[in-house]
Amino acid sequence: MFKFALSTLALGFLALSAQPVSAQMQVAESTPITLTASVVDLSCNSVYGAAGPDHRMCSQACFDQGIPLALLSEDGTLYLPVTMAMGQERGDKDLRGHAEHTVTVTGKVITRGGVNTILIESISM
Repeated sequence: MFKFALSTLALGFLALSAQPVSAQMQVAESTPITLTASVVDLSCNSVYGAAGPDHRMCSQACFDQGIPLALLSEDGTLYLPVTMAMGQERGDKDLRGHAEHTVTVTGKVITRGGVNTILIESISM
């Protein structure tokens, strides 16, 4: 009986002190940015060089199948959209309607291990 009470008490403390994973983690240092970029299908663009208006339907179909969209800036830098929602939503979800278009994006860039990610705050055409 004592073990049961102790276990119940311990689980209660864990439940009270538990926070979502995103609340426990610190965001890496980020840089605010506004950039003009093309919304590209990461797979077709990086493997085949496919891009542009003729590739728009393919980009959207790939997005629907789980292939990420990315931002290719005018200087050739590739940015992968991410989100703070950690698995609850896609970082590129707002880009589908802009596939293979040029957009202006504001957000916060985090570069780690040679990969540029962006937390998108706004998108305009």
